[in-house]
Order: sequence, then structure tokens, then C-alpha cells
Amino acid sequence: MKFSESWLREWVNPAITREQLAEQITMAGLEVDGIEPVAAEFSGVVIGEVVECGQHPDADKLRVTKINVGQNELLDIVCGAPNCRQGLKVAVAMVGAVLPGDFKIKKAKLRGQASHGMLCAYSELGISDESDGIMELPSDAPVGTDLRNYLQLDDVAIEVDLTPNRADCLSLRGLAREVGVLNQIDVVTPQWVDAAVTIDDTFAVNVLATQECPRYLGRVIKGVNVQATTPLWMQERLRRSGVRSIDPVVDVTNYVLLEQGQPMHAFDLAKLQGSIEVRLAKANEKLVLLDGNEVELQENTLAICDQSGPIAMAGIFGGLATGVTNASQDIFLECAFFSKLAITGRARQYGLHTDSSHRYERGVDFELQNQAMERATQLLVEICGGQVGPVLESGDLKQLPTSSNITLRHARLEKVIGYPFEKSNVTDILTRLGMTVEVTEQGWQALAPSYRFDMDIEEDLIEEVARIYGYNNIPNLSPKASLTTAQHQENILPSAKLRQLLCARGYQEAITYSFVDPKRQQLLHPEQQAMILPHPISVEMSAMRLSLWTGLLDTLSYNQKRQQTRVRVFESGLRFVPDENSENGVKQTPMIAGVICGNANQEAWNVSDRELDFFDIKGDVQALLQLGANDDAFSFAVGSHPALHPGQSAKVIYQGEVIGYVGALHPQHLKAFGLSGKVFLFELEMNAVSLRRLPEAKPVSKFPANRRDLALLVSQNVQAGDLLNCIKKVGGNQLVGVNLFDVYKGKGIADNMQSIAISLTLQEQGRTLEEKEIAATVDIIVEALRTEFDASLRD
Repeated sequence: MKFSESWLREWVNPAITREQLAEQITMAGLEVDGIEPVAAEFSGVVIGEVVECGQHPDADKLRVTKINVGQNELLDIVCGAPNCRQGLKVAVAMVGAVLPGDFKIKKAKLRGQASHGMLCAYSELGISDESDGIMELPSDAPVGTDLRNYLQLDDVAIEVDLTPNRADCLSLRGLAREVGVLNQIDVVTPQWVDAAVTIDDTFAVNVLATQECPRYLGRVIKGVNVQATTPLWMQERLRRSGVRSIDPVVDVTNYVLLEQGQPMHAFDLAKLQGSIEVRLAKANEKLVLLDGNEVELQENTLAICDQSGPIAMAGIFGGLATGVTNASQDIFLECAFFSKLAITGRARQYGLHTDSSHRYERGVDFELQNQAMERATQLLVEICGGQVGPVLESGDLKQLPTSSNITLRHARLEKVIGYPFEKSNVTDILTRLGMTVEVTEQGWQALAPSYRFDMDIEEDLIEEVARIYGYNNIPNLSPKASLTTAQHQENILPSAKLRQLLCARGYQEAITYSFVDPKRQQLLHPEQQAMILPHPISVEMSAMRLSLWTGLLDTLSYNQKRQQTRVRVFESGLRFVPDENSENGVKQTPMIAGVICGNANQEAWNVSDRELDFFDIKGDVQALLQLGANDDAFSFAVGSHPALHPGQSAKVIYQGEVIGYVGALHPQHLKAFGLSGKVFLFELEMNAVSLRRLPEAKPVSKFPANRRDLALLVSQNVQAGDLLNCIKKVGGNQLVGVNLFDVYKGKGIADNMQSIAISLTLQEQGRTLEEKEIAATVDIIVEALRTEFDASLRD
């Protein structure tokens, strides 16, 4: 929306500067995009009258004139404009005048004739980019008056960028109303006397699409002089608003659009056939627009039609066939309310965007049409003359929008804004906004005005109160927050630590649904009953998960189908196991689980390329267990699980309880989940893994440690972990370290036997161990292994 400051100040004139006005409008949510002068800088230009205008004796295209500028003598000025004629009021740049571009006017001779000045065109004064000859001023323009003062050129055009919800400000009336509210001053609206109805002529209108057009006003005006000149004040206001003057009829409808915010259109009455119908376009109907382009109307387009077919696109563009021309004498003036949804997007369908469609798409005051019709009629009769017929109204008023009755709670207002408002201030703001306000015990009941169709809910009123009160007037108060030390048990590892460790080992965290496909889950947990949702999103998401594996395997399958061959993903979350003894009949256990496939390492020149195996994922699990420095409390044992390969699976035990499983996915499940290659997975209870042993400070022994290696022959059925546990049990305080460093099966070893190499580290805090003490401890360990596992030392 573009408007001139002087025009706005005729409506409302706050005692603030131009810059303050722009800042105020911007802070109210109507952002000022730019402020431009309405004319370039010049001086020494006055109004003159052409007293004589004759042909230049030596130039066909030049004229020699005598100009009266209110001085004792007439000025001789040579002019080349074709529209220069005797009696014309013109803009005269006197000798010494300075025009835009620092162009100074001096005495000169043109083809031998003296020229004491210059007759100026609009473009030469920087008022307009285009001009046809010199300026033609009104006949009553006072001779000798400074042109800048006469045309009020010390003015600026202000352009405001409005958000789509503020269509009520797409007019001078709306902008003035807004400025008046912000400055708590009254708006001085233009006053006029409605044109008297002097004839009974009407033109029949039938609104078929009443939902799209609830109100349609039409009026016949006869004997209009379309060749009359639009007053200079109106031309200037249109120009400063970015609208070009065309003819008085079009200029008046454009002026009412800018002043009142109501789009209008005028038809040549003589070209209308039968009656007007407002309806949706029919298939294959065509219309030649005012710009000469032909469009084929779509069936969702609201059209103004007569017996010949469409004559205009409602609320968008008029038709060429019924447009007003210089030969028109009688017109039919249209003023209608079209619903937003009937116009929104329609102009874009045809690659159009007009001032009319811009307003109808955002909303027009549904009570404005009669006022706009009377204003346009008054201006037309004043400028062009004519005989006025009565206003004919059609449509269905029941289809008009209704103003919203909104409740605003005082407590809610202060909570949202964070500032205490006086009730009287809020009442005043709502009243000045044009609302009908009733004060209630809890706040206010406000009826929105017809032009504020963007007001519908309580938050809309809260925004308006804050906006009008002034965002700058609301103090900036930092929120107060009291910091309290988090209550956290030191022996519990934060879950973030576990997740960070897995990320550091190349995993990526996944988040899957707690609802899974019951058929897929049954494959992994055939012996467990799952909770089935009574109203699932879909059949594939109807069961609560018994473990995190189902979602992770689906994630793995999704990635493999997208050419991701090496995948490592993990998830932490709840599993839901039906349990009658638990609250709500379900036991919810926090779990952490992971799935891997592909090669052990990323492809690179300096690492070997090998497939993953059981010990890769077991190493990841052990890394998790070691985070709590309590890994001695955990043990791995051969275990079976329906989801895991029988020969490559283990259960994880903590204090005699199974807290998870690790192993390879059973080959029979690969096809069901759409997987390829070997897949390894683990799942552990978070509560057990999160426990950690608190550190205890001990002095470092200053006495040497002693290492002894044992090469033991044991049956292949013996687990290395059992051997280590036995050694720790009988080794005593001197044994400070036990490590398995080699397992051998093959040549030189019986088929059912294996060689296990274990290192022992022995040390005392207060003295150096003697050899006989070391030997005694080793003998005790060897004897214990022989007794429990039938182990013997290898030769």
C-alpha cells in the first residue's frame, strides 16, 4: 500500500514528525518499506499563463511565446512542446531556476529568438517519468505562485508492506484509523452530500452464486461526460499512490479503492445485453480482458455475465467488450462483496494480479459497499455530470460474514504478555479499535468491527492490546530462574554416557516406534505374548514392542535396500512386557540395543577387509559394561534365544540374573526382515548396565610386580571365563592381574582339547615378593584348576 503523507494527514494529523510516524506505523506491525519524495528537488519554478503563442520564424517545431508570471513584463520563452497554446496555465522555470540534476536556467537564444526561461514538463521536474508535452495546470491556478507550494510537492510517498491479515489497512481510511488509534486522536473523515437520485432507470441483476457473492450493488448513471478532465488534486493523489490517471470514470473507481478500500467497476450501459448475472463460469467460456488478452475461464471462476456471456472476472479484471470508452455516455456502476475463498488464487490461475484481487483475496469490509457506491457517485457527478438512478441491491445477506464475539480474560492477557495492564487501559484500547466492548468479571467481551475480519480468538485480542499499547512500552524483563543442584546418584551412569560410547564406536542412534508389526515380532519372540492396541494406527503398528530388536531390524533393512552395506545402529527406550503383577498390567523396562552388519572396518588402504563376527559385537557390549568399572560383576554364558543363532549367542548375567543377550541373528529370520549377510545384535537392561562401582583411591605399590604365564590344557567344553573366575577366587590378595592372551586348537593338541594361555600378575603393597611365595601362589592356582576343570600344564 502506497500513499502520500499529506493525504494521510488530512484524515489524521498527529503531532509527530515524518520519521516518528514511519517508526510508529512499523512498530504497530505495518512495516514501512520506503519513503520517497513525490518530486525531485528544484527551485525557481512558478505558475505562468501563455498570453501569446506563435510559430518560430526559423524552426517548424518551435514556438515563440509570451508568458505572464505576475511581473510587470511578459517573458519571451521559446518552447518546442506541441500542446503549448494561448491561455494555457503552465510551469515556468525562471532565469536562475535550478532543475533536477543541478540544471540551471539561463538566458539563451534559440534560432535567433531570445528565451528568458523554460516551460517545463512533468518529467523535467522529476514528478513523473513520462510526459506528453509541457504541464497543463488548471485554469484557476494562480499566476506567479511557486509551483512546489501549489502542488504541495514537499511531500513524500510512504509505502507500507502489510501482512495478509491486515487488509483493513489497504486504504487511507484504514491507515488513518490505525494512526488515530495509536495516537489517541480522532479521525477526520471526508464529508460529502450523496448525489440526488434524479431518474428511475435501473439494470436488472440476478446473483446465482450467493455464497460467493452475498451482496451486489448496481447503479445506472446517464449522461456522463467521460472526456472531462480529472481534477489535478485527484490525479496527484493517484500518482503519489502509484496509480496512473486514465479517464475520470476509471480514476474515480481507483480513487474510491484507495480512499475507502472497496474495489469497484464501471460498465458501458449501452453495451450490456439483457440483465447481469453473477455466477460461476461454464466450461469453455472465454473473455477478452481490458488489456486485450483473451482467457478461457475455468469453472471455479466467479464471473459477471450478461446475455452474451461473461463480461468480467468478478473481483479481478473487467472485460474489453463492455468497458467504458471516450464515447460512453451512460454507465452501470458495480460495487460488490465477494467472499475471500471465491477470489483467492483465481487471479494466479490466469497469471494476473490486480489491486482489486489483492484486496478481495485478503478480505473487504462487508458493510462498506453502500458507502463506497455513494462516494463514487458523488465524485463522478461532480467531475463528469450525469443523472443518477437508484441503487439496486441483490444477493443473499444471510451469506454475509458475521463479526466475532470474543472473550478476553484479564489473567490470560497478563500471562501471555508478561505485563500487568490496567483494566481501563485495555477497555480504552479495544474501544478505540472499533469494537463494542462489555466489561465482565473476568475481563472483557468484545464484538469485532466488520472491517477486522482477522479477529476471531482470544489471542487476536491479546496481540491487538500489546500492539496498540506499544511493544516499546512493555519493559524488557529477563525471566527469573532459580538453579538447583540436580539430584543424581553417583553410582548411576547417565544414559547419555552409554549413547556417547556407542557413537564413538561407529554406531548411529535410531528412534523407532513403540508400536510394531505383531507378525514380525512373533518371529523373534514366539513364546511371549504382546500387548495389542485396541485402536492402532495400522495393522503393521498394532503391537507394543517386547524388545527393541524389531524396530532396529526394520531400520537395518531400510538402509540395506538403499545400498548401505555397513550399518551400525542402536536405540535406547522402553520395552513393554505384559505382567499381571505390574501397574497397569505391563512391565516397562528401559533397554539399550544395537544391530550391526557388513564389514568390521570402513574400507581403507591401511586396514584389512573382513566380515563382522560374534566377537565384534561382544566387544561393543563389553565396552558398555566397562564404563561402570564394574565389569567383573557381569559374565557371559552360553544361552539360547529364538531370535539368535544357536551356536553364536550368549546371555549376559548380572548377580545371577539374565539382563540381556548378544549374538548373531538366526538365519531363518533374514528373509522375513528382508536382510542380507550376517547380522549381529545385542540388547541389555539399562538399569543393570548403568550401575557403576565408585572409585576407591589406593596407593601405587613401589615394589616390583611379577608376571607368570600358564599354558593350560583343558577340554574344549571348558569356558575361558570359568577358568579366569576360578583363578581370581583362589589367587588371594597377591594376585593383582589376570589376562587371557591366547587360545590354541590344532596340531599337537588332542581333538577334544584346547590350549589356553593366561598371564598372572602378582604384587604386594608393602614388600617385594620372594620367588618361593610366587611359586606357592601359582601352585595353588594350578591345583585348583586341575581339581575343578581337570586342567594340566602344557609341556
